[in-house]
Amino acid sequence: MTLRSFRPRALAAVSLTAVAALTLAACGSSDDSGSDSASGSDATRTVKTAMGDVKVKKAPQRVVVLDTAELDSALTLGVKPVGATHADVTSGFLNYLPKDQVAGIEDVGQMMTPNLEAIAGLKPDLILTSEIRHGDKYAELSKIAPTVMTENTGYPWKENFQVHAEALGKEAEAKMVADGYADHVADVTKALGGKEKVAATEVNMVRFVEGADIRIYGKKNYIATILADVGLGRPAITDQAKDGFSYDVSPEKIDLADADVVFHSTYGDPKKSKETETTGSGLWKNMDAVKNGKVFAVDDQLWIQGIGYTAADKILGELHKSLAK
Repeated sequence: MTLRSFRPRALAAVSLTAVAALTLAACGSSDDSGSDSASGSDATRTVKTAMGDVKVKKAPQRVVVLDTAELDSALTLGVKPVGATHADVTSGFLNYLPKDQVAGIEDVGQMMTPNLEAIAGLKPDLILTSEIRHGDKYAELSKIAPTVMTENTGYPWKENFQVHAEALGKEAEAKMVADGYADHVADVTKALGGKEKVAATEVNMVRFVEGADIRIYGKKNYIATILADVGLGRPAITDQAKDGFSYDVSPEKIDLADADVVFHSTYGDPKKSKETETTGSGLWKNMDAVKNGKVFAVDDQLWIQGIGYTAADKILGELHKSLAK
């Protein structure tokens, strides 16, 4: 089986076997110094990052990742980091990641407050993160190891993945992953009746967040890119999303989230996030999507927090299963 034929099984599980056969020489280089050998310990490449050009080893061996997207990228490309931060969830590393792939990765603290001493103790030769998360710690992180930062996270996840792949020396593998994802998208669209039928189906993504208003997701976020790739329609309310990210409402306005299909997830306690209150209300129960049996609860860690190709592959599988009903 090649990456181009993967299906809703975890992409990382496939890529780990497929990429092992590829050589680093096939990955290319943007800038060489030191050894001419692609596998030489002194061989380096220059990666363009949000913080400027950064020189990294061609084949880094001790990688630390400081966010969920970077962890997904590394594992998808067959690289097990020596250290990673954890998201603010009870399960530690996000639960959609195979246990055998995250086993042995040292937890270096909560995502927004990484333990710099723990990171330094791992003697990394590459750190992956983003400016929006850890730009204020760039100087300190750079003293520990070459630090590659993308500007943002979420919406530009595919472009960020390419930066991660370049820093890891895995461009050839990254192309296989992207091609496999494109094939999976095409297959899901076809299985759901083709582009015209899929485009006529309007889908909303609702997220209940503890300590915040309810979010109706717009068109500029991670999950929106997957919906767009499949070709699904989006209701007009999504055009009102602030900065394209989300249109936030109270439980008293949840009917604005109505669509042909509604997916919803919860971050935090269901009661404190207003999920229990909202989904038990008359407004919710009177939505067309609810009355038609087209409302689906999904895993927040997978659909919202994962941000990568391994998560996307699983989401495509769940989209296919739900929308085919």
